[in-house]
Amino acid sequence: MDEATIYLRQMELGPMQNFVYLVGDPVARQCVVVDPAWEIDTIVDTAAADGMTITAALVTHTHQDHVGGSLASWGMPGRIPGVEELLGKVKAKVHVHKAEREFLTGLGSDLVKVDNHDTLQVGRLTLRFLHTPGHTPGSQCFLVDGRLISGDTLFIGSCGRTDLPGSDPSEMYASLTQRLGALPDDTVLFPGHNYGGPSSTIGREKRENAFMRFPSLGDFLRMMGGSVR
Repeated sequence: MDEATIYLRQMELGPMQNFVYLVGDPVARQCVVVDPAWEIDTIVDTAAADGMTITAALVTHTHQDHVGGSLASWGMPGRIPGVEELLGKVKAKVHVHKAEREFLTGLGSDLVKVDNHDTLQVGRLTLRFLHTPGHTPGSQCFLVDGRLISGDTLFIGSCGRTDLPGSDPSEMYASLTQRLGALPDDTVLFPGHNYGGPSSTIGREKRENAFMRFPSLGDFLRMMGGSVR
């Protein structure tokens, strides 16, 4: 498909430089929203203004800044609205990797568990789920027509933290160098935060991102503070 057949909106929302995405088929007028944690009215209004209907929410991982919820676990006051508020405004299913299903409660039949290489049809588009653990056990990326939405697995010039509960630097190394490193170089990268810019390519990151260039797991673990196995 060419550019005219893909609908993709990248919105920087919230105070943590999060990128939220709308991705869909402009002919079928259907789209999904990725990581709707912030400014739900803005997300819904943007889709509506573009003539698109949100049919699903995709979760890269279940940290509060990507799905919403209480900030108490981070030692911060307040609450992020997130997917529950979204479901009060649109009829949609929430797709989360099966390893993190337990962290999204209260969604009932609106929750869909997915696994590596599952697919979702969005109009004429086929979106593929890629399991990329490391930042969290159920971290996943979404591949659609040569575009990768990478959440907190791969940033431009960096990668997600591996010093948090549930993180695993060994898995992160495999996700970066094997799972994502195996994608075509011209795959366009859209990260989960605006830490280094809005987009890149897998080829550029393999050439320039130090976290994708460590020659061995041991070298990577020494940099990330993990134990060498």
